[in-house]
Amino acid sequence: MPFSQKLSRWDLKFSPYLYISPFFIMFAIIGIFPIGFTAVISFQEWDLVRNSGTFVGFDQYAWILNDPKFWTALRNTFSIFLLSTVPQLILAIFIAAMLDRNIRAKTFWRMSVLLPFVMAPVAVALIFSNMFGDNHGLVNNTLTNMGLDPIPWHKDPFWSHIAIATMVNFRWTGYNALILLAAMQAVPREYYEAATVDGANAFRQFLSITLPSLRPTLIFVIITSTIGGLQIFDEPRMFDNTGQGGSAQQWLTITLYLYNIGWGEFNFGRAAALAWILFIIIVVIGLINLFITRRLVRDEGTRGASASRRARKGAQR
Repeated sequence: MPFSQKLSRWDLKFSPYLYISPFFIMFAIIGIFPIGFTAVISFQEWDLVRNSGTFVGFDQYAWILNDPKFWTALRNTFSIFLLSTVPQLILAIFIAAMLDRNIRAKTFWRMSVLLPFVMAPVAVALIFSNMFGDNHGLVNNTLTNMGLDPIPWHKDPFWSHIAIATMVNFRWTGYNALILLAAMQAVPREYYEAATVDGANAFRQFLSITLPSLRPTLIFVIITSTIGGLQIFDEPRMFDNTGQGGSAQQWLTITLYLYNIGWGEFNFGRAAALAWILFIIIVVIGLINLFITRRLVRDEGTRGASASRRARKGAQR
């Protein structure tokens, strides 16, 4: 075989790998290496001055698991995660379904739902922390003017979690809605036409066609929301002036606790151990979400395809 043909064959075979290799090389340098190095540090008592450590085995992990603050932070993280992720996904699906309909100024509304995501997280946290102020916040002032009792946003754990979850929902709902909207627009319109011929109303079409077709996108959105929800940091950090998670750890999250250990106490061995514990938790919760989503959401398009077949048979008759 001539060398030019060999070169052409090699180009066809290996060029795709060369094109995508820069990403994986950069990911290995700035992603995989820091993860592996964090795992090494988690088994050591790290000396920041000497940039070296003493091997202590699983002592750092044992210290974290025996610290009451860790379990408080874990409880707060899951509470904020549930209060933000579940309503966020439900609202995102609803907004995407509305934007998928034939409405006026669709481009304007689609751009509008993305505006909160463009805002800096710190700016969102500062605005909402002032809105949920205990004494002079906008929400409490409105409640007082209506003759109602003010809400202790910074004292009661539940209400502090509601406030922080509201910040998260404000910022991420529109982003998830646009992802789901893109998946909805990829559903063949023939499915809806066939369902209409069968007499299915809009709600029935949504349950039987839209949701099954959103299965891959829903899995993606749920997993990314899980990762982001369990790593929440900016909102609880900016919810008060100290950034310590409250005087009694009312809204202390795992990432905020990790930050306080690493950069507050300069104990990077314990911070690395906590980071790996959080990584394991995220993986476990992500797998559970994947399993539940696969069971609850049927195979994409099955109902729509069956509706299309029934419509064709009806037309033939």
